[in-house]
Formats: sequence, C-alpha cells, structure tokens
Amino acid sequence: METTVKTALLGMNMTQLKDVAKDVGMPAFAAKQMAQWIYTHHAKSIGEMTNISTKNRELLASKYCIGAKEPANRMCSVDGTVKYLFPTDDGQYIETVFIPDGERGTVCVSCQVGCRMGCRFCMTGRQGFHGNLTTTDILNQLFSIEECERITNVVFMGQGEPMDNLDAVLQATQILTADYGLAWSPKRITVSTVGVRKGIERFLKESDCHLAVSLHNPFPSERNQIMPAEKAFSLTDCIALLRQEDWTHQRRLSFEYIVFGGLNDTEAHARELVHLLAPIECRVNLIRFHDIPDSPFKGAPEEKMVWLRDYLTHHGVTTTIRASRGQDIFAACGLLSTAKVNDKI
Repeated sequence: METTVKTALLGMNMTQLKDVAKDVGMPAFAAKQMAQWIYTHHAKSIGEMTNISTKNRELLASKYCIGAKEPANRMCSVDGTVKYLFPTDDGQYIETVFIPDGERGTVCVSCQVGCRMGCRFCMTGRQGFHGNLTTTDILNQLFSIEECERITNVVFMGQGEPMDNLDAVLQATQILTADYGLAWSPKRITVSTVGVRKGIERFLKESDCHLAVSLHNPFPSERNQIMPAEKAFSLTDCIALLRQEDWTHQRRLSFEYIVFGGLNDTEAHARELVHLLAPIECRVNLIRFHDIPDSPFKGAPEEKMVWLRDYLTHHGVTTTIRASRGQDIFAACGLLSTAKVNDKI
C-alpha cells in the first residue's frame, strides 16, 4: 500500500500558504491563520489549528503536514551550550547549537548536509557535499529545540555555505522577519559566507540581515592552501565588492578569523589585515581553533590571540576574541554528525 507523501507547511511564506488554502478549498484568510499557528504558536500538528473548522483541517491534513522533526540527539555542555543533531530524510545528519549568554540566546543553524567548500580545517568540509537543506529543515532547527522560546538571535554559521543554498536561506530569513512570521528585526540575524560573490551581491540586495565573511588569512595564496574555495571566490574580489557597500547604516559586516599557531598569526598577517580592512566599517572576530581528528592545524596561544586583537584594534580595525563554547560536546562544527554517521555515538 502506497503512503502519501505530505507537503510541509513549515517554511512556507504567505504567498505559498495562500496557494495551499486555495488548493484545498479554504478561504484566502486561512493562510494567515496557518501562519499564526506555525510561526507564532509553534503548532506541531494541523489538528492544533482550532480556529479552522474540523472539515477544513481534515482537508488540509490529507495533503499537508506541519513538517516539524524531532532531534535525534541532544548534548549539554557544562557552560550551558546545547548541541542538537537532526536527521535528514536521506539518512544524513545536521547540527544545531544553542548558545545562552545572559538574556541572549543564539542559535547557530546549518543550511546544507556537508559542504562543497572543502576548508581544510573544517570537519564539515571533510564530509563532502550531500545536499541542500530546505527552508523547512532550516526553520525546524529553531522550532524543534527545547530552548525555542529563549532564542533571541540566529547565525547561519553551522554546516554548509549559506550562499550556496541562498534561495532557502533567504526565504528562512524573510519568514523570521515578516509580520506573519516572527517579526524579528534583521539585526538579530547574521549570515556567513566564505566569499561567494554572486551570492553576496544578491544577499545585499534582498536582505537587511548582517553579513559575516570567513577570512582566516589575508594573503590569497596562503588562504588558498586552507580554503580551496579561494580559487573560485577570491578574497580580492570579495573585499572589492564589500568596499562598495555603505556599512555605516544598520547592517553590520564582520570578518571571522580562526587563529592558527604559526600559520596566520604573524605581524605580516596583522599588517595585511589592517591594509585590507581598515577602510571598511567592520568588526573582526578572532576565533580559537577547535581541534579535529588528524588535523595538522593547531590553535594559537592565548597571548598571541590577545596581541593580534590589540594590534588590529590599535590600527583602526575593531576586533574581539570570541568566547569558546561547548568544548566538552564536540565543539567543532561537523564532529557530532560525523561521529553519528560513523556510529560512534
């Protein structure tokens, strides 16, 4: 007996929800009711939509479902960080991290299964690329965690390259900021990239969310050794594009910089970072390297992190050191999903 595959409502925008209402013979205003149940009340089933008639709920449920998916695993760190593992329909896994900080609760979401950028220091890059997540998959990472009501910010810095799955990422951010969705300010959302130029150009036109660029080395030839995507998406082109943008308004630009001992933490690197970034209104986030198995990379000592922060700030580039979180629960992105696929957890 064949099982009917139902279409998920989670991840649909208002236009799509109106199409759903029309499809099952419901009035157009039912789209707003569905959106309220999905995005405001976080309904897990169509049966919970009690202001829609029983008949219409039955018609809706015959072809559609909410699409929420429970996590396969949840790990808690001693520092309060929580890492989730979500299954995908094809037997893969993605990671989501909730990071509490006082009244602030940030969720780091994934946008792909694996990644095709191949960064040498990234466990997700080692997995290879296994597919894009849908908008349903992306938003499910927010609505299906225990800390759902505590979320204040979202960063697209989990597994995958957001600009390589931009349609789904943009729709997710649009729903989060729309009146019918969560009505968030775009300032609560940051989307990262290794520097995919066409994606950045479109993102800057279609979104007001913050942008974060994974830089990690200011010299293109050296960057190419650790980030093969440099060949296709050059740092030089990326910086040239970003210099054309006005960063004095509410949108924020930041650069992520993992500091590797003896590799990108010299005075020459610091000088080149100032040369590249000082003309741009931006912030640099220095990140401690989280060890991954069989990696030749090592994190820089704390005193070098502090020196680099102070050097850049003194020379006009606002710089902070990001606090390390979740060290005891597979801190590096990709470790938990790799362990699960290999049946080690």
